[in-house]
Amino acid sequence: MSSIRDVAREAGVSVATVSRALSNPEKVSEESMSKVHRAIEKVGYRPNMLARNFRSARSYAIVVLVPDIANPFYSLVIRAIEDRAQQKGYAVLLGDTRGTPEREMEYIRRVETRLADGLLQLRPHSEKAHNVIPADIASVNACGCEYTTGPSVRIDNRGAAKTMVDYLISLGHRRIGVISGLKDNPHAIDRMKGYKESLAAHGIAFEPELVAEGDFTMWSGLNSAFQFCHMKNRPTAIFSMNDEMAIGAIQTLKSQGIRVPEDMSVTGFDDIAYAKYCDPSLTTMSQPAEEMGKMAMDMLLKIIEGEPLTQTECVLPTEFIIRKSTAPAPDAAEPGSA
Repeated sequence: MSSIRDVAREAGVSVATVSRALSNPEKVSEESMSKVHRAIEKVGYRPNMLARNFRSARSYAIVVLVPDIANPFYSLVIRAIEDRAQQKGYAVLLGDTRGTPEREMEYIRRVETRLADGLLQLRPHSEKAHNVIPADIASVNACGCEYTTGPSVRIDNRGAAKTMVDYLISLGHRRIGVISGLKDNPHAIDRMKGYKESLAAHGIAFEPELVAEGDFTMWSGLNSAFQFCHMKNRPTAIFSMNDEMAIGAIQTLKSQGIRVPEDMSVTGFDDIAYAKYCDPSLTTMSQPAEEMGKMAMDMLLKIIEGEPLTQTECVLPTEFIIRKSTAPAPDAAEPGSA
C-alpha cells in the first residue's frame, strides 16, 4: 500500500506540502495541488479521510441547493462550483429542492448535523420570501437578487433587461411582448422592472395584455407564444426572460407560419449552450455562470475558514449578444407597408 511519502516523492514536493494539500488545500498553490493530485492517482494513495475529518471537526463537503436541476443555466453554475470545490478538497452534495422550503430544510439539516460544512443557495429570495436558512449556518447565495440578504453573487437583472428592451425599441419595435418567469420569482420581478423602465424612457405605455406568465421552462415558452400569435394586434417582438422559453416561443411562432425575425423578433436571457445553435440563433443576455459559481464557492470557503469577506455582495457584469433572432420591426424595415 502506498504512503504519503510515495506521493511526495512522485510529486516532487515535501511530505508537509502533501499533508497541507489534503488538510488545508486553500493554503497550497494550484500548481502544487495539481502535482499532488496526479501523484495520488499514479501511486494509488488513498488517504484516511475519516481520520482527517475527525481531527478537523469538518466534513469537507458543501451542499448546493438548486431549485431546478434540469435548468441548463443552473448546470453551468453547478459545474463551476464543483470544479472550485474539488480544487480546494471539498465534495459537493447536490440538493434538488424544486423551489420548496420543505425540501430545502431536508438538505439544510445536513449542515446542522455536520454532514456538510456550509451551503450554496441557487434560488434567489425576494423581499417577501421566507429564507429558511438559519443565520448560524455558513451560506452564500450564488444567484442572488437586489433583495437577497447575506453574502451573495448576482447580476443586475433590472439593468440587463432594460438594455435588451432598449435594443428592441431601437429596431423600431413598439409592441413588445414579454414571456415572464413566475410572478413571485425575484429574477422575473427585477427583469419586469427593467422592461417597464425601458418602455417609460421611450414614452411607450405599458400594456398588461402583452405579458404572458411562464415558468422558465421551454414548454411554458411554447404555450405563451400562442397567446401572442392569436392577438388581433400582435407584438412585433418578444422579450423572453430566459433562453429556454425563448426557444420554445420560436418553435410555436414557426409552427404558426410566423417568421423569426422577419415577422417577429425574439430575445432570450442566460446564453445557454443551445442559444447559438437554434434556428435562428438567439439574441440574448449572457450571464457569467461560471464566474458566479467560482466566486460564490470562494466566498463560502472564506466563511467556513472564519476569514473576513472583503465584500458581501458581488455584482457581476452581463454581456449583450446579438444574433439572428432579432431584426428591425416589419413596418420599420418596409416603410409604407400595411
